[in-house]
Amino acid sequence: MRGFHNEHFSNSFRAAPEMPSSSAPSLESLRVLAACVRHRSFSQAAKELHLTPSAVSLRMRTLEAALGVKLFVRHGPKIDATEAAVALAAKIDEALATIGAAVDHCRRRRRALRVTCAPTFATRWLIPRLAAYHATAGSQPIALDATDAVLGSDRFDVAIRAGRGPWRGFSSVELLPDEGTPMLSASWVADVSSLTPRSLLDLPLIPDTRWMRWFARAGLPAAVPTFASTRFATYELEAIAAAKGVGVALLSPFLYADLVAQGALVAPFDTIVEGPQSYFALWRDGATTPHFVRWIRKALDDERAQKP
Repeated sequence: MRGFHNEHFSNSFRAAPEMPSSSAPSLESLRVLAACVRHRSFSQAAKELHLTPSAVSLRMRTLEAALGVKLFVRHGPKIDATEAAVALAAKIDEALATIGAAVDHCRRRRRALRVTCAPTFATRWLIPRLAAYHATAGSQPIALDATDAVLGSDRFDVAIRAGRGPWRGFSSVELLPDEGTPMLSASWVADVSSLTPRSLLDLPLIPDTRWMRWFARAGLPAAVPTFASTRFATYELEAIAAAKGVGVALLSPFLYADLVAQGALVAPFDTIVEGPQSYFALWRDGATTPHFVRWIRKALDDERAQKP
């Protein structure tokens, strides 16, 4: 059976001393028996097992002595397996198949990669693409925790966080800049083309420290905006609030492109403010870059390259 032969058997095979009848035969002896029954030939079994015919013959004589049962009857150069040998070989093949399946299953089973991820990135980008990741060669099971909470380094393998870096004790790579452009409910806009940066000053803006930088980039450095009364903890909550008419949110045109395409939000301006943070992937210093991180980087690069 493939996967169980010893690769370095000597051609001058030396049999172990005969076993007492109370001892269980070795797995190797039983495997040789199964091969002999299957081929009805010591020489063919020897080829399969990378042994000499004389080594196989000696092993079978030793096994017969240990079991106290005749296993083969020789007719000149040919051998016939006895009924006892055939029955035993069938059970051996069945057991070896079970062992092989167990080994294969063990090889396939891998510990889940523990990923802690910023909720917005998890919801907007990662979760919709996990099926694509698992379809790639080398993928791992994922245990995903979507949270902004700071976890101990023993509780995750990869972290995706918004920040500036660097992070002591971790290697990191930038994945995506933190971008923002005004987005608001489509129900607020009768004519998108009529909106101007100045018209936003008449609307409630969902609080965000980047608004003044955005107005400066839009040509209104002295803007005096009006802010909504509620502050939200995540961009995802801001997006929901904006879609429900609570106010105008500064959201990533990349991460929220689907809501714009669906008509839940409109993004009337080309002006985008970037930073000061970015999304980063982190893993422990000294470890190789995880396959999962390499996949994320490539997928993001491919998608961003396709954007107009």
